[in-house]
Amino acid sequence: MKKIVCLFILCCVAISMFACQPETTTTTTSTTEPTTSSTVKPGPDVEDTVTKSEGVMTWEEYNAADLESEVTIEAYVQGKQAWWFNSDKNTGLGTFYLQDGIGGYFLYEMPCTEEEYNSLTVGTKVKVTGYKAEWAGEVEIIDAEFEIIEGNYVAEPSYVTDLLGKDELANYQNMLVRFEGLTVVGWEYQNGTRGKDIYVTLNHNGAEFSFCVESYLTSSDSDLYKAVEALKAGDTVDVIGFAYWYNGINTHITSITVK
Repeated sequence: MKKIVCLFILCCVAISMFACQPETTTTTTSTTEPTTSSTVKPGPDVEDTVTKSEGVMTWEEYNAADLESEVTIEAYVQGKQAWWFNSDKNTGLGTFYLQDGIGGYFLYEMPCTEEEYNSLTVGTKVKVTGYKAEWAGEVEIIDAEFEIIEGNYVAEPSYVTDLLGKDELANYQNMLVRFEGLTVVGWEYQNGTRGKDIYVTLNHNGAEFSFCVESYLTSSDSDLYKAVEALKAGDTVDVIGFAYWYNGINTHITSITVK
């Protein structure tokens, strides 16, 4: 009888110990391959990127501002075209693509030294004051002054394939965007000269759209330039680029993948 009671007590203790064990949780880590060939520091949450200093416009306020009015924005460099020295203005000039977590900005020929240009790497946060302008539908900031401020953010490309041909696509102007499953119609060099821009025509759902390899952004020695030269009519491609405007969407390509 004592053996039975002892056995019963031991069983109760074992069950109690098992019930008190912490629950085991299995965590699966998903790894996403980078969308571009460069390795960059991940940016903060979008909520962090839209915090503005006093007197600085939100993207919505900038978007609503009149053309030729003075604007002040804070955003992060996402790409830049080649620096050059303008002898007439006696200053260096650089053109930049910026984002702030909500919208995009295009700084056209912003005065800067070559050293300053080189310091404005992808992710760098800047405060910019200039004038809002438009050319062929492209909204930009001209005659700008800037200062580098603390912060770092690198945007992921926004998927916008389904917005091709729709007015809503304009809300993504100058942002890094992604298109998938487009069909190559053809391409040609600007003025028929290699080393210049490459004009690429892509088809989506029976409609054709113009894309561009901007030579100031992507040199003719780059893998991207050579990859576009190798495209054939009928190829299916995914494209990443900046949603530049030239009488309609005219994305400046930064990456292209043949499916």
